[in-house]
Amino acid sequence: MSRATYLTARYLAAASAMVALAACGSGSTAKGPNPEIPPQIAYDAATFSKPTVIDNRYYPMAPGTQWTFEGTANRGTGQMPHQVIITVSDLVKDIHGIATTVVWERDVNEGVLAETELAFFAQDDHGNLWNFGEYPEEWNGKKFKGAPSTWISGQRGAQGGVHVYGNPTVGSPSYREGTAPKIGFLDAARVEGADQQRCALVGCFSNVLVIDEWSSKAEDGHQIKSYAPGLGMLRVDPRGGDEEESLLLVKHETLSPKELSAVRDAAMRLDQRAYKYGRPDYPTTSPAQPR
Repeated sequence: MSRATYLTARYLAAASAMVALAACGSGSTAKGPNPEIPPQIAYDAATFSKPTVIDNRYYPMAPGTQWTFEGTANRGTGQMPHQVIITVSDLVKDIHGIATTVVWERDVNEGVLAETELAFFAQDDHGNLWNFGEYPEEWNGKKFKGAPSTWISGQRGAQGGVHVYGNPTVGSPSYREGTAPKIGFLDAARVEGADQQRCALVGCFSNVLVIDEWSSKAEDGHQIKSYAPGLGMLRVDPRGGDEEESLLLVKHETLSPKELSAVRDAAMRLDQRAYKYGRPDYPTTSPAQPR
């Protein structure tokens, strides 16, 4: 069996599993327009005394942690196999006055690389996990298509936002996860549920946090993301929108030193390319550095 055939079989198995796991409650049945965009969250660099120590209860990010998700998404050709791999590197990059942890993410559609991305996370002194920018390269297999969605907090009106609160409360106001007006990026979220039970291919969990995410573009719909304590993101379920991306966590692991070194090298190569393709925002940053 070829690798492409194997991957397709894996993804289709994950898609079938989503139907079986629906009884665990995805909260993805309702549809409708995106809610009003909430105001920007105040940002104060003085509240980030240990920004690279990310021990958020619902999304801890120790270097070497890796999540692998499988499912389906519609990227213009109907629901097809989709895979997302998120890896926490041991690199640090200064953005908007603080040190951020560099996270490497890869999106694979039908066994072909569609996007490879660096994202920059930091935790404030209240345990809130923030996102301070992204460098997403778009690919079609081996063909590079550019990185037009690059944004860096503090540049051209862009500002980072909270990704997951340290002490989330159901019924609290919705909030922004990030804003970059020059590229039309604005993501928002609200806490939809807590103490929930949710399942993925790695098992079923209690005390799960459920967050409803949406963008300023109505056609994007909503993503219902579930986070298991001590584990991180468990599943993604669609609510409306054109893409309808569905993902289940199939593997959560800590990489070996050798594997982490390979991740570091790959992320540093991306960081170097970003100075050419992530203009005008990325060249304002200093190069990523090992901890």
